[in-house]
Amino acid sequence: MTFIASAGVTNVDLLYVGMGRIPEEGEEIYAKEFRICLGGGAPGTAVTAARLGIPVRLATFLGNDLFSGFAHEELKRSHVELSNLLPQGETQIPVNVTSVMITERDRTFASYGYDKKPDREQMETLYQMSKGAKLAQMQLGFLPVYRRLKEEGTKLLLDFGWDEELSLEKYRDYIELADYYTPNQKEAMKITGTASPQDAIEVLARYIANPLVKLDKDGALLLSGGSLIHVEAIPEFTYRDATGAGDAFLAGLMYGLFHDYGFQDAVLFGNITGGKCITEAGALTAWVGEEELLAIADRYRVG
Repeated sequence: MTFIASAGVTNVDLLYVGMGRIPEEGEEIYAKEFRICLGGGAPGTAVTAARLGIPVRLATFLGNDLFSGFAHEELKRSHVELSNLLPQGETQIPVNVTSVMITERDRTFASYGYDKKPDREQMETLYQMSKGAKLAQMQLGFLPVYRRLKEEGTKLLLDFGWDEELSLEKYRDYIELADYYTPNQKEAMKITGTASPQDAIEVLARYIANPLVKLDKDGALLLSGGSLIHVEAIPEFTYRDATGAGDAFLAGLMYGLFHDYGFQDAVLFGNITGGKCITEAGALTAWVGEEELLAIADRYRVG
């Protein structure tokens, strides 16, 4: 088992950086900078993990449109091995495209999304690509694949975004199957119906062996050996843009688990990769290589 497997729709972000304000209807305002880059989600995590020297395989949807072409070249350049899940005859652009306008105060988004339920052929494609992986990042809709992989010894990591209907009842099958689930504090409290990250992690411990709650700028909280452990954020990183920070955190966590570090060390790696991500605009603009990751971890490791 010598690689990480991941799956998900690819995101391409159009960044308008340094906006004085967000334009009203009928207005045109120019940005100081413009960039096109890969966005967050599973492909973003895959790129960050590959930059840390881990072999990564990604199943995604890529067509013949210009956004797919850009994403394909960027993923190849990052040494991510690709499998294409695009159905034959698909005419819709199969990547998510987001325009992000970034001011000094906040961000605003306009997005186009690609959302298709996987069929049996796509399930088999993902399984064959992922078979033998040491770790697999779970994607909603592919539960039968992850059950097969789990039986074969692959460790499963679950991370999905905000959902107004977020509940343990809705996602119980995924959470109970996963070895690791990485919600932020808002998601953790919503899915457990609790009022604090500490209460949320106690509830999650009933369903998952390695409960974890990300605390945004305050680091992360984990439960190990019955004890709550707070892993501090990295203070040397200065915030500019939080796009992709959660995906970068997951890549650092995967690095630690892939190399058999303890859970607390793996979370520290996640804080480093996630913290570095927020120092520049864009999901994949700022990143650490393996040597820098280990050097920073040595400075902040407790005990």
